[in-house]
Amino acid sequence: MSPEETRRKFLQTTGIASVAGITALAGCAGNGGGGEDGNGDGGDGDTPTEGDGDDTETPTEADDGNGGATGRLSWHAGGTGGTYYPLSNEIKTVVEANTDFTLNVQSTGASVENVGSLANGTADFALIQNDIAYFARNGTGIDVFQDNAIESLRGVATLYPETITVVTLQETGIETLSDLSGTTINTGDLGSGTQVNANQILEAVGITDYTEQNAGFAQASEQLANGDIDAAFVVGGWPVGAIEDLANTNDIHIVPIDGDNREAVKEAASWFADDTIPGGTYSGVEEDVPTVAVQAMIATHTGVEAGTVETITAAIFDNLDELTIKTDFITVESAQDGMSIELHEGAAAYFDM
Repeated sequence: MSPEETRRKFLQTTGIASVAGITALAGCAGNGGGGEDGNGDGGDGDTPTEGDGDDTETPTEADDGNGGATGRLSWHAGGTGGTYYPLSNEIKTVVEANTDFTLNVQSTGASVENVGSLANGTADFALIQNDIAYFARNGTGIDVFQDNAIESLRGVATLYPETITVVTLQETGIETLSDLSGTTINTGDLGSGTQVNANQILEAVGITDYTEQNAGFAQASEQLANGDIDAAFVVGGWPVGAIEDLANTNDIHIVPIDGDNREAVKEAASWFADDTIPGGTYSGVEEDVPTVAVQAMIATHTGVEAGTVETITAAIFDNLDELTIKTDFITVESAQDGMSIELHEGAAAYFDM
């Protein structure tokens, strides 16, 4: 059995009870480096390494007598080569400078693994994608969560977009989503969040006649260059390296998701939000391209005290000027855009919701 066949069989047979410790499942988050997220944002595919401090220590909390709590909290991030891990360490610095809490930031396989850590209580907070949050909370979407809803999962805030990019070559003549009818489309690796997103978008805009191929985007870009497929979906913060490489050797076209199509997509799934790929991001694509995105988000669970969640949320969002990563996107005003699960009561108190 090939490694790919083994991985797919594993996805079909593994339950949520084991997801927390299975880094191979990180690719299901839709962000593996060089795969669905070419720059590693969110679900970084790196092998997990130790974060700050003792990762084996059980998180503890103690009431400070003032309606909050003090103590050591566990924060699960992503691989060291992506965005989740360095952003989490900036958040650690901000929280520790403005509260009595200590954050233990741990490098992980990101979204899917982090959901498992929140479910079993080894993480107090974690960064995940909002679509993965929805799948986990509702027991749907991808095999590992099917009929295994994580009822304790709660949202804190959304942070920044992880963009849906639909890419083709100019020679295909595909200009709009409607032109995808009758074509061959790589919708992302089998069982991944990207595949689910792609199929939802296509269904929402009424595209049902297409041949589906499944591979990570590194392979999909080769398929595009070779004429084996007509278009491909990729999820990740722009610029995506594989698209950059493709654009440097081929005339590409980014298919917009705009107008009625965009509204239909957002109506079909609450976790999608408006996004734009700026002109000049990729060679030969000079105009802004409207699209949609899922969101990177902070999640927690019902076992964390409301006062603790409110304190941590306030420390982050009252001190955004102390962050340097993704600062164009992280704001109080946008912190509930694309929120796909119910808020923790402590976060709701901060955002007055």
